Amino acid sequence: MHTRTVFLTGASRGIGATLARGLAADGHRVALAARGAEALAALAAETGGLAVPLDVTDAAALPAAIARAEAALGPIDVLINNAGVSDSAPLARTTDAQWARTLAVNLEAPFRLCREIVPGMVERGFGRVIFVASNAGLTGYAYTSAYCASKHGVVGLCRALAAELARTGVTVNAICPGFVDTPMTADAIARIQATTGRDAGEARAALERLSPQRRLIDPAEILHAVRALIPEAARGIHGHALALDGGQTLY
Repeated sequence: MHTRTVFLTGASRGIGATLARGLAADGHRVALAARGAEALAALAAETGGLAVPLDVTDAAALPAAIARAEAALGPIDVLINNAGVSDSAPLARTTDAQWARTLAVNLEAPFRLCREIVPGMVERGFGRVIFVASNAGLTGYAYTSAYCASKHGVVGLCRALAAELARTGVTVNAICPGFVDTPMTADAIARIQATTGRDAGEARAALERLSPQRRLIDPAEILHAVRALIPEAARGIHGHALALDGGQTLY
């Protein structure tokens, strides 16, 4: 297996931390980008990755962060757009600030990162762009208009780039999980508790019931999918929005 240079956003916790540990264990050189400098430093020390403190919504900071990663680790072969935020509110109570923040993190930042990094991949004739999206980009959830809109946008961006880059050696795919057993889902459970009066177990069970498998997705399952997309032999997997949700979007 080839060793690749990976630029991973949202690396400090949840899915990102699982990806960081797994890809580093596979021998890849991983640039760990996230806002939480302390957690990032600890993860870099654990995995041997490079900590790149970064707010992905700071467009002016992206070129320097990318340059730092490439100077230390080599040209970026794999871009994993994993950073994301989730909020929920009825339409009438969704503020402009919530809408703007959600799209800035979930959609605008991945677009800018692709714009910075993908041309180099094209020039070198190899690249992997992987969006960690959501099955909210394939279906609708009530009370999450900003989040669903942002993830539908990510899936659209994935498909547009896939069409544009099909002959370049760069593949573009999106992984679209259902609810994953991470701190972000713990936040969703807390919101359900606050708005419905259910206890934590009942709130978690309500999310588990969304899946035909009656469970949350394990972050290790996202890692498995990412690993499958990186090798040269995966070059035909291109332009997909892979639902990883126990069959939820089939119904």
